[in-house]
Amino acid sequence: MTVAVLLATAAVATTGAVAQTKPTAITIATEGSYEPWNFTSAGGKLEGLEVDLANDLCARMGVTCAIVAQDWDGLIPALNARKFDAIMASLIVTEKRLGVISFSEPYAPTSAAFMVEKSGPLAKLPGANSTVDLGGDPAAVNAALAPVAAALKGKSIGAQTGTKNTDFLDSYLKGSVTVREYKTTEQHDLDLQAGRIDGVMAQKSSLTALLLKPDYKNYTLAGPTFVGGVFGKGIAVGLRKDDATLKAMFDTAIQAAKADGTIEKLAQKWLKTSLN
Repeated sequence: MTVAVLLATAAVATTGAVAQTKPTAITIATEGSYEPWNFTSAGGKLEGLEVDLANDLCARMGVTCAIVAQDWDGLIPALNARKFDAIMASLIVTEKRLGVISFSEPYAPTSAAFMVEKSGPLAKLPGANSTVDLGGDPAAVNAALAPVAAALKGKSIGAQTGTKNTDFLDSYLKGSVTVREYKTTEQHDLDLQAGRIDGVMAQKSSLTALLLKPDYKNYTLAGPTFVGGVFGKGIAVGLRKDDATLKAMFDTAIQAAKADGTIEKLAQKWLKTSLN
């Protein structure tokens, strides 16, 4: 779908600035295959925390909202090609992405973890119940990662291509693990079940929700939780750099959805855990 944003130019004698008017309708893209944040149901309907949140934010902003699915690796290029107006697809705010697009204020924190088989050799991966801040003291980060890297030596870990999870594995565990990249998280989850890989790395909230499903009763989180550094500054709405008005609208709506508990309620509904 195409952009439905109305732009009005205002002749400003001193600066020649261009003023944006409030859009009346927008199109938001999501991946549609990252349950429970966003996914496509058996009936073909887009569902998940971000789908519910997108509809809520659009109502707060007073705009008509269309939500469409877009392959992960095409999200940012298609946004800048004006095929839609915003991205809500568990997109993490990073310095690299800020060079290409703009972001709203974050609507969720982000952290990553490993999921492995309960009875497998990685179930007791060092660092359980600890958090490693990759943006912290480098010596402390290296000390925390050393036993993890040793335990993962020779193992294969799956992660979705083009995500911060693959960046982490390439940056911190290169030489220790074989990184297997997948187009979707569902694909690496299925390969883990089939025994073709030893573990997966993904967003901790998604893995926590996945482990509540009967099909994953034999799997568990292992090792530390990772935050900061390559994992950025939280999950936010991706926007074009020239859409300042839309960014301001999303910021105000997200602040309100945080303040009245809506985002926390959606987290409990879809993630079965708190975002706080």
